Amino acid sequence: MDDPDPDHDDPTNRELANPGAISDGQPKHQQSGPAVHLLAGNAIARNRQDAPDHHHHDSHDSFRSGAPRAVTSSNPRKFYTSAQWTADGTSLIASSSYNSISTFVLPSDLLDPSSQPRNLAPQSTVHLPEPTQTILPAPYFSLAEPATQTALVGCRDHPLQLYHLFPHDDAPAVPLASYKLIRHETEEFITPSSMLWESPGTHFLCGSANRLDYFDMSRHGSDGPLLTIPTIPSKRHIAKGSGVGMKGTVSALAASPMDANGGSIIAAGMWTRWVGLYDLHRSEKVVANWTVSNTDDMDGAAEIGGQGIVQVRWSPCGRYLVVNERQSTGLLVYDIRGSGRLLSVLHGRDATTQQKLTCDVFQGNQYGDASFFEVWAGSKDGSVIVWEDVGTSFGVIEPTWTWKAHESPVGSTILHSSGSVAATCSGGWGAPSDGDIDDDFGEAKSLPRSQRVFDESGVKVWSIGS
Repeated sequence: MDDPDPDHDDPTNRELANPGAISDGQPKHQQSGPAVHLLAGNAIARNRQDAPDHHHHDSHDSFRSGAPRAVTSSNPRKFYTSAQWTADGTSLIASSSYNSISTFVLPSDLLDPSSQPRNLAPQSTVHLPEPTQTILPAPYFSLAEPATQTALVGCRDHPLQLYHLFPHDDAPAVPLASYKLIRHETEEFITPSSMLWESPGTHFLCGSANRLDYFDMSRHGSDGPLLTIPTIPSKRHIAKGSGVGMKGTVSALAASPMDANGGSIIAAGMWTRWVGLYDLHRSEKVVANWTVSNTDDMDGAAEIGGQGIVQVRWSPCGRYLVVNERQSTGLLVYDIRGSGRLLSVLHGRDATTQQKLTCDVFQGNQYGDASFFEVWAGSKDGSVIVWEDVGTSFGVIEPTWTWKAHESPVGSTILHSSGSVAATCSGGWGAPSDGDIDDDFGEAKSLPRSQRVFDESGVKVWSIGS
């Protein structure tokens, strides 16, 4: 990994010609970014001769470069799917395609000078009973308090379950608590597609097909949700195909920062490309909703594509909402508390894949203007793209700087609260290259396209601007 520009200053120290100005969003030449150093990493080994099984295949010295290659196997192969920081910033929680959660506790001397990247080994791994789309570490997680070291998981064909992230003596993980979410007509379990568990952690919210469910953490066992909120008012209307509201699966949830009165707005994104805003402390009804497919009033917005929302993310100030879609080449930024309209399109990020590639936001203005923030996002080709001073420009915005972090799709890009450290995770399914087909199988028709995994999959920790 080459440093983009070792002599460049920290991004928070870059000067703006006019910090209060709103620009027209015209393309600018991409800046050289701050120094980016790989501090530590954990990679899943890729051996084309190995027969895949359920054993652990982590390799702690695999930071290879080169074009991503797809590995073909008759069985699924393991790769990392997402990563999250714990609330206290001491640990990383990484999920994998093998239905597991690994917890990496970062060493306290991580930022000390080192001649080479460190090996990042998981302190624990929890194996889940079924695949899951939703894993949330406790919003009050503290490495000093074992009782707080939990994660909420929504697995297929199971109730929602709370697990301890550090099981005793490598024993099989046993849920600490369960929360029933069922379809009463059939008594089948509902698998959440999104969850939200915010501080202080007394309640959590689940999104699924045409509904939101609000749970009390203290009411586990046989009790269901405290409140169920249909995202579309009437099932009778659904049956007739003329429902009013937002039909579809709630695939993304985010809470805005609390206001002076302790209130917060919930943003819900749908696979059907709708966004709804809810104030659950005041009403069960949607405050506002719109479809992100309607971008006709901004040139260039429709060209980025999009086939369903995978993430919604509030700006640190709570004014703007970033909408992240699959099969797109950009991100949408809406001015929620200002004009209520589409403000800008963050262009130049290849997410033309069905895989969920998430982004993160960070307060990044040296003048203290809360409306200035940064957006960081991973791409299909393994790059991380950064847009600075988002919220100050209208129209289509090009990246400020980028760097090559991986050789496969970057599923998660997450900023530490300090702003000086970032983490990424990579991996995923991919079609084979022509060389793979010719060398290994001869005939393309003999390859089941759903069973090819990129060679590279790993979790990496980076220092930014130092």
